[in-house]
Amino acid sequence: MTDIDGDRRLESAEDPDERWNRNYSELLQELRVAQTGVQILFAFLLTLPFSVGFEKINGTERVLYVITFLCSGVAAALLIAPVSYHRLSFREGRKPQIVRTAHVLAQFGLFFEMIAIVMAVYLVVDVVVGMPWAGFLGGGVALIYLLLWYVLPLATKPAPSDD
Repeated sequence: MTDIDGDRRLESAEDPDERWNRNYSELLQELRVAQTGVQILFAFLLTLPFSVGFEKINGTERVLYVITFLCSGVAAALLIAPVSYHRLSFREGRKPQIVRTAHVLAQFGLFFEMIAIVMAVYLVVDVVVGMPWAGFLGGGVALIYLLLWYVLPLATKPAPSDD
């Protein structure tokens, strides 16, 4: 374990199996947050074509809707996949492989979730106030996600120590 300042000395008390189990548990906790968000978005998008007024959107908006819907579905599949992977690999002694694979699936899932959210914002703003605002606000939301989800973690990554 690490302390609040990221001190890795506490990790040395764990054996490798404990570390892999902790890493997997932490990953599942993170996935719960992402899964909930993408599942709510997917459910909302699933109902839209059956809503009154959906037939009024133009061809471009329909294409954007389909792309958003598909990105949301792909994100859901990628973010839920680690659970199925673990269930099918349970008690086979492959925890390191499961954690590594789940990490990659989560990264791709978060990427598709980001795209789906940005596209949903763009689509809603386009329908409500028009394309110029949609491009501006959708781009702003994309920038916020990129900064918070990718730039911030990379920019605050500690330099490797010499110990």
